[in-house]
Amino acid sequence: MSNRTSGSALVLALCLLPSPVLAQRWNVGLSARGAVIEAISPGEPSPGAPTVLLIGGLDASADSAETVLDAYQESGTRPFRLIAIPMANPDASPLRFPPEGAAYRENPESHALWRWIGVHAPDLVLVAGEEDFGLTEALSTRDVAGIGSIPARRVPNLDANSLDALPDTIPPSDARTEVERRRRRTPTEVARELARIYGHDFNQVTYLPGMALIARMRIGETDDVGRLAAPYVETRPAIRSSLNIAGHLVFAELAERTGDARYLALARSAADMGFDAAGEMLEAMPFHNEMSDAYFMAGPILARTGRLTGETRYFDMAARHIEFMEALVLRPDGLYRHSPLTEAAWSRGNAFPALGLALTLSDFPESHPAFPDLLATFRDHMETLAEFQDADGMWSEVIDHPGSYAELSSTAMIATAMLRGIGNGWLDAGDYQHRVEAAWTAVLARTGSDGTLIDVCESTNKQPTLEAYLDRAAILGRDERGGGMILVFATEMAGME
Repeated sequence: MSNRTSGSALVLALCLLPSPVLAQRWNVGLSARGAVIEAISPGEPSPGAPTVLLIGGLDASADSAETVLDAYQESGTRPFRLIAIPMANPDASPLRFPPEGAAYRENPESHALWRWIGVHAPDLVLVAGEEDFGLTEALSTRDVAGIGSIPARRVPNLDANSLDALPDTIPPSDARTEVERRRRRTPTEVARELARIYGHDFNQVTYLPGMALIARMRIGETDDVGRLAAPYVETRPAIRSSLNIAGHLVFAELAERTGDARYLALARSAADMGFDAAGEMLEAMPFHNEMSDAYFMAGPILARTGRLTGETRYFDMAARHIEFMEALVLRPDGLYRHSPLTEAAWSRGNAFPALGLALTLSDFPESHPAFPDLLATFRDHMETLAEFQDADGMWSEVIDHPGSYAELSSTAMIATAMLRGIGNGWLDAGDYQHRVEAAWTAVLARTGSDGTLIDVCESTNKQPTLEAYLDRAAILGRDERGGGMILVFATEMAGME
């Protein structure tokens, strides 16, 4: 074998491993040239067992990749769980830790390794080979992906004996301690933590602050949300985009909770944009821009206004709008393209229809002629999405593209839609409850108590190519959109209404 192993050679080597040795695998990320970086493990650990991560191929050499694979295969029975990333840098790209630039558009291998290791929080990392590009020092001395440090060492001659030499007791890393703390939080605790950070201004009437404001009402903070919304009673907000239309869900929620007709008038002003001056339905709601986002931006406000007013025309318009959008963006395989510009099944481009239909159906009368078709569309989408949930419970930045990063906001939105489906009897709990719980566990690990989030896709208009979606920056830090969607997910998990 040459000194530089190929992506296909590594995939073949992994596929040839005996199945008991390869019980679980993850897509860590994509290299700059599109190769999938993989991690493997013999299986789930015993409760409380430490985790040791082996990393090879940082310099793209076959030697360290083979060393890691050999040590992995010969590891036998150990008092710890073993995970291996045999070929961490298949393109021999420049590496730097902690990573710099926009993830994962720049330095994708460095960002993928750094964030994946942080979220999976091993207790010890062993790096094979002569060069580690500063990874062991950075893991040991920095908060990895904002979570915590992880002891790491470089082992130039890694083999099974290196594992034999490890101490019988490996203490938990700071990262593991933090991830376990995060996962112990209840949905109510998460909701209250995030509500202290998100949903405290309404300077722009869009869904971005709006979802957090709706969640805050669910946890009993309606009076404060009303204070933020009150100025719009006197001066109605302009509606210049679909984001503004969706932002009016806040007024619909306030109208239902307070009975204030002025908030209902504001909600109606958004829903009425689906009609011309004579009161006739338009072909679709305005500002859809041919993007799948429009399921969420328009469907829920129409259905909620219909329920609050008792006027059937709003349900009729919601059904017409969704039928119009379906012809533009629903792919034959059941996923949604973000727009007709490309077939790419962008993560939020699927999460918007998922959550949008769930919210629309929640207010839609079952007696309406369109209800069965809307429900069938929702069920078909949920069934298709279920096939693409990854080993951690996440959905990827491009749903059906292996190795694209696990995206946080879409995971929260899709899981919320599934949970709403279970609660309303539209989905079978036996098929979907475990998926919701896996998503919740994954979201917990990626959500800090200070509102820091790991891997929320930046704001995204329709893009011309698959590569453009793969290159969207993944935010590590606070994000209004992601925070609001996770807040809604948390309140849904807590059973708050």
